[in-house]
Amino acid sequence: MKEYLDIVDEKGQPTGEIVDRETAHAKGILHRTSHVWIARKRDGKVQILLQKRAKHKSSFPGCYDISAAGHIEAGDDALPAACRELREELGIMAEPDRLICVGQHRGQYQAVFHGLPFRDRELSSVYIYQGPVREEDLVLQPEEVESVRWMDWQECRRAVHAGT
Repeated sequence: MKEYLDIVDEKGQPTGEIVDRETAHAKGILHRTSHVWIARKRDGKVQILLQKRAKHKSSFPGCYDISAAGHIEAGDDALPAACRELREELGIMAEPDRLICVGQHRGQYQAVFHGLPFRDRELSSVYIYQGPVREEDLVLQPEEVESVRWMDWQECRRAVHAGT
């Protein structure tokens, strides 16, 4: 079943047109996503939960990524989409008031995955979830997530900037 997305303008407002996900990524059409970062404090340091993407994913297979993230389907809003991604990918049943919106992020990149061009232009609503999360209680969606790990926030930032 195809996933359809709202085409949005530069301010993130739906234009009234929709596009299927594959076409959006093939042509680099601006669309919306929700990103949820799960954070905790340990030993005076902030840690974030990273998911390792399943090896068969259409983009960045086998790479570590945001705690939970996904496209906002046509006609949907960012907060319900964020709650849905937490539930589907990690088995976390989060109430909307447990997610704190910290802003928007505009992402754009091009790559080739599985021999196909991938052009991503997305406007992401970014949330922090600080509810209690125990790794052993997570129910990972095998189609999306291979594993998870906690990582020191500063260490993660250094690794991203170093390109490792």
